[in-house]
Amino acid sequence: MRRLTSTASSWCSPVSVISGTELRNAVLADRSVGGRALCRALSDATDEWLIGLFEAATAGIKGRFALVATGGYGRGELAPYSDLDVLLLHDSPKTVAQVAERLWYPIWDASKGADKIKLGHAVRTVKEAKELASDDLDTATSLLTARHLAGDAALTSDLLGIIASDWRSRRAHWLAVLAAGVASRHEEAGEAAFLLEPNLKESSGGLRDVHALHWAEAAGALIAPADRAALAQAEDTLLAVRVALHRTTGRAGDVLLLQEQETVAPEAGFRDSDVLMAAVSVAARRVVWIGDETWSRVNGLPPVASDHVLASGVFLRGGEVELEAAADPSQDATLMLRVARTAAESGARISRATLERLESSAAVLPAPWPTGAIDDLVGLLLSGHRAIPVFEALDHYDLLVRILPEWAPVRCKPQRNAYHRFTVDRHLWETAANAAALVHRVTRPDLLVLGALLHDIGKGYPGDHTDVGVDLVRVIGPRLGLIDDDVDVIVTMVRQHLLLPDVATRRDLSDDGTINAVAEAVGNDVTLDLLSALTEADSLATGPSAWGSWKRELVTLLVDRTHHVLGGGDFTQVNWRLFPTSEVLELMGEGTTAIRTTEDRVTVVAPDRPGLFSRVAGVLSLHGLDVLDAEAHSDDSVAGRQAMAANEFRLLPPKEGIKWDRVVDDLQRALDGQLAIESRLAERAKTYRRRKMLSATVSSPSVRIHNDASSNATVIEVRAPDKIGILHRITKSLGELGLDIRHAKVQTMGNEVVDTFYVRTADRLKVLDPFHLKEIERAILHAVS
Repeated sequence: MRRLTSTASSWCSPVSVISGTELRNAVLADRSVGGRALCRALSDATDEWLIGLFEAATAGIKGRFALVATGGYGRGELAPYSDLDVLLLHDSPKTVAQVAERLWYPIWDASKGADKIKLGHAVRTVKEAKELASDDLDTATSLLTARHLAGDAALTSDLLGIIASDWRSRRAHWLAVLAAGVASRHEEAGEAAFLLEPNLKESSGGLRDVHALHWAEAAGALIAPADRAALAQAEDTLLAVRVALHRTTGRAGDVLLLQEQETVAPEAGFRDSDVLMAAVSVAARRVVWIGDETWSRVNGLPPVASDHVLASGVFLRGGEVELEAAADPSQDATLMLRVARTAAESGARISRATLERLESSAAVLPAPWPTGAIDDLVGLLLSGHRAIPVFEALDHYDLLVRILPEWAPVRCKPQRNAYHRFTVDRHLWETAANAAALVHRVTRPDLLVLGALLHDIGKGYPGDHTDVGVDLVRVIGPRLGLIDDDVDVIVTMVRQHLLLPDVATRRDLSDDGTINAVAEAVGNDVTLDLLSALTEADSLATGPSAWGSWKRELVTLLVDRTHHVLGGGDFTQVNWRLFPTSEVLELMGEGTTAIRTTEDRVTVVAPDRPGLFSRVAGVLSLHGLDVLDAEAHSDDSVAGRQAMAANEFRLLPPKEGIKWDRVVDDLQRALDGQLAIESRLAERAKTYRRRKMLSATVSSPSVRIHNDASSNATVIEVRAPDKIGILHRITKSLGELGLDIRHAKVQTMGNEVVDTFYVRTADRLKVLDPFHLKEIERAILHAVS
């Protein structure tokens, strides 16, 4: 579209602009209307506005013109900040430019300021629109649900008739393109039912999936009436949430971020964010279930020569797991688990008819379970990620709670922190699937996958999830038919499932007290290996930031050293400490300042003085370097040389190149007392805007001090919201209280840091004085507040 002429600009009536804005604002101001009703009302108001603009734009101009609503606007699903997609149809090339200028200009004029409307516009003849739609999926689908707004209705009718006919006649082509597009989008946007921050439109189970199913149905794909009704109900929920998201944020957007869920919930008609996210999850699961069935039919089922028996009463037919006609779920309580196991092992879907039979008549498993039932559950879990769609199918028909009644409270339950990416139920399935790939590392694969499935089962209940989980497992285990010793192992797995990652990332692994405490907690090598595998499986299921090379290295180190102690080895007979190295000791012996840097490590050797550690930490923060781990060592003064100290910081490798010469220069200035660290950190905090990934309630800072966690140091654990320079401020407060930092572990979990410090007094003793301990807590809380 060429730029508007001054004539077109001067022609525009401000009345049409004002009335259009007023119409939209009047609809949006009525907070009693939301969801689909608001979309419809907003579409109607926009219709009224655009029809008036069109009539004014075409007045006195010869030719045939029609205004058509396309895309979401055509469906009548115009959200508060949706794009406004319209098509100007014509058969008058000589005069259409004048009409277009008169039509678009008032819309653009109304798009200024807070009421901005993003116009998606096109000007085409029927022939041009048909040709473009024949090759472009987006154009074709936007016209499938287009609506005539104004002008020559015959033009619109001709186009829409051609589009619908072409869509049906090229059914195979369009369905294949649709199916491929759905699969590709799912890979990129994840699953709305299980993500903590779903994309309401693009994620699997989102609104775009609903639209794709409508388009597929228009091409001839069959969707049962009951499924169509369920789809409409799910779409209503997703639309209501999307509308509320637009309203509360005041902008277009489809990703439901954690920090926005609390305000979106009441706007969308839900009690709180947990109820909101559960509703989104249920709706998305319903969409995915209907979609999976539809696309499997579209893609075609693999041909088979004959039925293939999978287990007693269960066979494979046409790529789906079926129950034999004579099989009676009401009399065979193990049949449901047998169906689930064979489906996972064969990688096949359970047929809808089979699921409906199980739903209507499957018997409840007695306690304890019959012989073979637990083997089927373990077999299902050992199938790895192929078990997840089977669990989803069972859950869709409310069958999973018949296997594990304790499952109900974790179903669709969000985890309100940025550290986790999945709902609790999906997290447990993912952990079990990951664990199935690690069974070669343990002597009891069955206990590994069972423990993985149950390790967070307590999160659906009030109270500490670990304590609750232990109590639940003591009930579940015997019901499954496990012997007491095996129940005790799974209880330990649930109770200690955070032990290894917490200790590895927050404690000094060269301290004998640390390793001895872990050995006492796990009890034996078998349980230690189970916990090691569970730690990896759990971390991988948690999210990308929960398992990396640094954490893997620390956990492996901890497990190896614990095995040494459990095997009867004497910890004190082995030199586990890796710092200071011989090179660092040599630098200390020279008695001068030395700074060494690599991509993931900074080592500073300098004359010992109060606050040395905090100065280095402050400079690293100024340069955007994140500390993972730190070691400190100091010696006594000797003849001709003052006491020296060495600090080594292990860093998260920076995403962008770091100019290390500037880092070194600032470190030297800081050591010389020539760098205003506090002032610079304050300036950086003002200009740096880290994305807030917050839970519904921000955790308050806390300080825990342990004098029994180490044999030769006081251990201080600090939890606080992540902020610029927080490590510098904490360590500065410790230095001001005369404490020597011997070792530090730094961990960031979403928006929170968990920092651990091993400190000693100037006399190299633990801090035992109660008053001194209280002042340490006071100083740290002040530093992080």
